Amino acid sequence: MNSHNLIIYEFEELYKILIEIKKDINFKFEKINKENLPELNSKLNYLIFTKKKIPGLDNQIVFNHFPVSIFKLLEKINIEFIKRSFHEQSDMAIGNYKLNLNAREMSFGDKKLKLTEKEIDSIVYIFKVAGSVKIQELQSNVWGYQSKLETHTVETHIYRLRKKILKTFNDENFIISKKDGYEIQKKK
Repeated sequence: MNSHNLIIYEFEELYKILIEIKKDINFKFEKINKENLPELNSKLNYLIFTKKKIPGLDNQIVFNHFPVSIFKLLEKINIEFIKRSFHEQSDMAIGNYKLNLNAREMSFGDKKLKLTEKEIDSIVYIFKVAGSVKIQELQSNVWGYQSKLETHTVETHIYRLRKKILKTFNDENFIISKKDGYEIQKKK
């Protein structure tokens, strides 16, 4: 079962239809009215389906084109959930920076830096590991090289990546060289 929740706001007809086809849909749903709106802040991963825009709330599908096929309606809901999942999975906070995995871009404020796939993979790998990451570990897990090979690919890549970050963000401490490998600070 999907973890998506559809909140139906003052749209009784849609709620009744979804009750009838409940076994054929892949999301949870509930209905609310004006009195329940303040409770939305405590709910996670929701999408509001409404006939008219609710001021001050995000994650809304405003639908006022009737009549409509139930299949088109369900398709619209599912597409919105897919879009949300895609965007949620694409952004990652690393220290003061935002990493957009899909766009392969690192940003801070209004500055942006385009990165290669290996640079993104290296940053994410180093960030997720607690402590320092050994060169051989990066070589094996990011590049897929065997440890018996004598190569300086990792060191060269990290060196160039650090230069790019220094040039764009003036940050020489994003990736720190340690005695036993590389590390990215979790918090700044």
